This record gives sequence, C-alpha cells and structure tokens, in this order.
Amino acid sequence: MKLYRFLTADDSSAFCHKVTEALNKGWALHGSPTYSFDAANGVMRCGQAVVKETSGTYSPEIKLGEQ
Repeated sequence: MKLYRFLTADDSSAFCHKVTEALNKGWALHGSPTYSFDAANGVMRCGQAVVKETSGTYSPEIKLGEQ
C-alpha cells in the first residue's frame, strides 16, 4: 500500500528535523514544499508532502507517523 502524509510546522529548524526524520524512516518527498504566512499566529508556516510504500492493507486506524 502507498501511504501519504502532509507535514507542517512553523518555519524553524524543527520543521527541517521533522522532514529529515520522515526521510530516515523511509518516507520520500512528494511534490514541492509549501511556504505561507499564518496571519492568525503571525508566523511563516512550512509544509511538505511525503509518501511511503509498505506492505499491508490500508485502514483509517493506521498511525501514519509510526510507519
């Protein structure tokens, strides 16, 4: 099955670490990163989609971050 996640965080090194951790767990970048101003909180936000091929059958109960 193919899994999909969209990672987001404030524009900081924490976002880069989040994406790096996913890559080291076998996830692959999917598309371009996004960058946008969050007016409600007054900060820039980053986003990156990642995908991963794995065995098994999809279920909404799957904890994607643990894959």
